[in-house]
Amino acid sequence: MDTPRDALPEDITALREALASERAKALDIAAELAVALAKASEDSALIAQQKLQIAKLQRQIYGQRSERSSRLIDQLTLTFEELESSATEDELAAEKAVAKTTTVRGFTRTRSERNTFPDHLPRERVVIDPPTACECCGGSRLRKLGEDVTRTLESVPRQWTVIETVREKFSCRDCEKISQAPAAFHAVARGWAGPSLLAMIMFEKFGQHQPLNRQAERYALEGVPIALSTMADAVGAVCASLDPLLRLVESHVMAAERLHGDDTTVPVLALGKCDVARCWVYVKDDRPYGGADPPAAMFYYSRDRRVEHPQAHLANYSGILQADAFGGYTKLYEPQRSPGPIREAACWVHARRPFFAMADLEENARRKAAGKKEIALSPIAIEIVRRIDALFEIERSINGQNADHRKTVRQAQSAPLVADLEAYMREQCAKLSRGHDLAKAMNYMFKRWGSFTRFLDDGRVCLSNNAAERALRGIALGRKSWLFCGSDRGGRRAAAMYSLIFSAKMNDVDPQAWLADVLARIATHPAHRLDELLPWNWKTAQQQGLAAQAA
Repeated sequence: MDTPRDALPEDITALREALASERAKALDIAAELAVALAKASEDSALIAQQKLQIAKLQRQIYGQRSERSSRLIDQLTLTFEELESSATEDELAAEKAVAKTTTVRGFTRTRSERNTFPDHLPRERVVIDPPTACECCGGSRLRKLGEDVTRTLESVPRQWTVIETVREKFSCRDCEKISQAPAAFHAVARGWAGPSLLAMIMFEKFGQHQPLNRQAERYALEGVPIALSTMADAVGAVCASLDPLLRLVESHVMAAERLHGDDTTVPVLALGKCDVARCWVYVKDDRPYGGADPPAAMFYYSRDRRVEHPQAHLANYSGILQADAFGGYTKLYEPQRSPGPIREAACWVHARRPFFAMADLEENARRKAAGKKEIALSPIAIEIVRRIDALFEIERSINGQNADHRKTVRQAQSAPLVADLEAYMREQCAKLSRGHDLAKAMNYMFKRWGSFTRFLDDGRVCLSNNAAERALRGIALGRKSWLFCGSDRGGRRAAAMYSLIFSAKMNDVDPQAWLADVLARIATHPAHRLDELLPWNWKTAQQQGLAAQAA
C-alpha cells in the first residue's frame, strides 16, 4: 500500500533517512532473493549428482544392457555439470548481494572435501615478503609465530604443480600485535586452481569442444584426478568473473558501422528428448575496407528462432546488417524504427548456391568417374555462376582497401556487370515456369535487388556474409563432440565464452594464453581500466613489453 503524500516527512534530513531506510530494505530483499536462488540451485545440483551416482551404480550392478544406458549417463553427466556451474554462479551472486547488507545472513555451499592435490605432485613454495614493521605501533622487533599456506593447483604444459603460497606471521615483541602479509587474490573464489589451469579447462571446453567429463578422464590418466563437480564449479566462477569483460566486447561489437549476422542450430537437452535451440552471432570486422577498429564477435543463445530474438539483440543498433533473408530481421529494416533503421545488405554467396548446385561441372565429373547418375546441369545456371564469380574476382583485388576506393572500383567495374546480370536473369526468368528451381532462385534475388546492389554505393559493404559463417563453423564442428547443451543456462554460458574466445582468435591472440593472463589479473585490475584486458589491447601491451625487453 502506498504511503499517503500527507504522511511523508517535510524535513530534508528526515526524507534522506527515509530514503536510506527504503534503499536498505531493497538491498535486504535482493540479498534474500539471491540467497534463496543460490540454495535452490545447490539443491538442483545435488539432485542431479545423486541421479548420476544412481545411474552409474545401476549400470555397475546390472551390467551394460544397451547403448541407451551409456547415453543416459552422458546426459545426466552433462546436466549435473551445467547445474553445478549455475549453482556456483548463483552462490557468488548471493555473496555480492549479502555484502551490501548488514542483516541478511550469508550463504555458503556445503562442498565435499576435495582431493585435488595428490602427494606425488611437485611443490613450488612461493613466500610472500613478510611485514618489516608492526602495523600497530610501527616497531621492528617482530618474531615469527607461524604461517598460513594456500595450495593452488596449477598447470604448466605437460607438467602439474601444486603452488604453495606462504604468508608468514610475525608477532611484535613490544606490543604483541600479530602482523601478516595480506592474502593474494585468486582467479576464482576459494582459489583451488591457478589461472593457467582455469584457462586450459575453459579453452578445452569452449574452444576445443571437450566436455568436462572427458577432460577429467584425461587428467586422471596423467595422475591428477579432479572431480567433475570441482571443474564445473570453476566454469561457473570463471564465467561470472569474465562477465564485465563480455559486456565490453558486446558494446564494441554493437558500435560497428556494419555487422555480419547469422545463426545455427544447437541441440539442447530437454525432458526425455533434445530440443533444437539457436546460437546467433554478430561479427564486427572492418578489415575488408581498411577499418582501424579491431574485429570482434558477439554470440547469443535462444531456445527457439522466434523473431523477437534478433530484434532484442540489435535493439540499440543502427547501421548495415549483412545477413540472409530470415524474416526475423524484417522489422529491423523499417524506416520508422528507433534508434534508426538498419540497412540490409544481402549475401551473394547465399544467392549463388542454388545456381551452383545446377552448374557443378566438377561434381558431375566425379559422379561419372564413379559410375553414378549425373546431375542435370543447366546452361543458364552455369552462365549466372560465371557472372557472379566475375564480381568476386573484382572484390579480391580491392580487399583491404579503404571504402572510397572500393566504391570507385565497384562503380567502374562491378556496376556494369551487375546491370548485365540483372538483364540476363530477367530475360531468362520470363521463359521459365514459376515453379522452376532456377526461377525460384532468380526471384529470391529480384525481391531483394536493392539489398544485393547496396555494395555498389557503399564501400563498407562486403559481397558475402562469410565472416558470420566462419564464426559459426566452430559450433558446427563442436556439435559432433559435445552433442548438445545441458540446459539453457549452459547455452548462454557457451555463447558468452564463444564471444571471448572467437574475438581473441580474430585478433590473432592465443585464447588460452590470454585467458590465463586475464584470470590472473582481473581480480585486482581497476574497473575503470578493464578495457586494457580486451584481446586487442592486451596484444598491443604484450608486443610493447617484448619490444621494451629487446631494446
